[in-house]
Amino acid sequence: MSRNITVGIDIGTYQVKVVVAENVKENDKYTPRIIGSGFAESKGLRHGYIINGDDAIRSIKEAIDQAEKSSGVRIRKAFISMGGVGVQSIISNGSTVISRADGEVSDLDVAKVLEICEDEIPNSISLNRKIIHAVPLQYKIEGKIVLGKPIGMKGTKLDSRTLFITCLEHHLDDLIETVEEAGVKVIDVMASPIAASFVTLTKTQKMAGCVLANIGAETVSIVVFENNIPISLEVFPIGGTDITNDIALGLKIPLEEAEHIKLGGVTTTSYPRKKLEEIISARLSDIFELIEAHLKKIGRNGLLPAGIIITGGGGGITTIEDFAKTSLKLPSRIAVFNPEGEDKTDVKDSSWSVAYGLCILGFNSSAEGSLNSGKLMKKTFGLLKYFQEFLP
Repeated sequence: MSRNITVGIDIGTYQVKVVVAENVKENDKYTPRIIGSGFAESKGLRHGYIINGDDAIRSIKEAIDQAEKSSGVRIRKAFISMGGVGVQSIISNGSTVISRADGEVSDLDVAKVLEICEDEIPNSISLNRKIIHAVPLQYKIEGKIVLGKPIGMKGTKLDSRTLFITCLEHHLDDLIETVEEAGVKVIDVMASPIAASFVTLTKTQKMAGCVLANIGAETVSIVVFENNIPISLEVFPIGGTDITNDIALGLKIPLEEAEHIKLGGVTTTSYPRKKLEEIISARLSDIFELIEAHLKKIGRNGLLPAGIIITGGGGGITTIEDFAKTSLKLPSRIAVFNPEGEDKTDVKDSSWSVAYGLCILGFNSSAEGSLNSGKLMKKTFGLLKYFQEFLP
């Protein structure tokens, strides 16, 4: 019997991470289990997009080679993440007349209203962009909100409010081309914060309302959930490297030592503790001001009962949890990450959540789940059918 194995590749600005997972049947149910992993220093990237293809290919190959050795599996295809500064979201509304004579809503009507929502996106926003996810937030029939899916209900007019997650077209094309030149076929692409949410957030948190903040080396990406579906996503061009650089400049120490101090490590260098705290606090203030401004923009500041969950490499900063709580006036916690897997793998903390989340995506979808789209792109690497399962 063939093994059910999938691979996730997270190409970050700091590291390329590869996770190999197998869906193992235990006690009459399937459990994703990590069987191998690999990582390498990212080269040829800036703020999540590729600036030197040859360097990026070498980094990806190195991480893949490690993952193949630790898993004993030849990696030929994978799911990859998209998390650069070009990723953003927009909400669009559309309506259509129900086509059937008896007024019953069909799959065709739902597809048509989502297409109209896409067409309603202003050209100034859609120019040079591709849709990677389309998430229906709400349906209405005859102006009344539908609880659940509208298919099978009756009326004359169907409305939809849809979240589109987009990225810059050339960034996505470069990423796919680079991975495939490294010898791996891309099955599908997912926005990094969405992938991380699969393994760091509970259904209870997503139902109540929360924001997941992935603090990477050069970017901070956030996704806001409510009623178990993503309602907003944004990526900011700031990250943990900025904090490291500030510490190195402020304390006049090498970058490697500054990184060690940032994460609370013991060092032989003596430095004023108060000055270090001021340096870190100043940069964390910048990060959480951006998050707070975004929450205000969508009307959710101070209104997310499950609060903020922090993941990524920046989650290792010792004071970040308390700082987030004070800055956003929300409950705050570091993401808990306890995947099933072999002891020999390196997957130990939430910085691996994107790569592992891509594997979970692989077990719940297929390449056939992607849809063809019209105006914005020739092929949508989206999972519309998958996200429809999130609808309450």
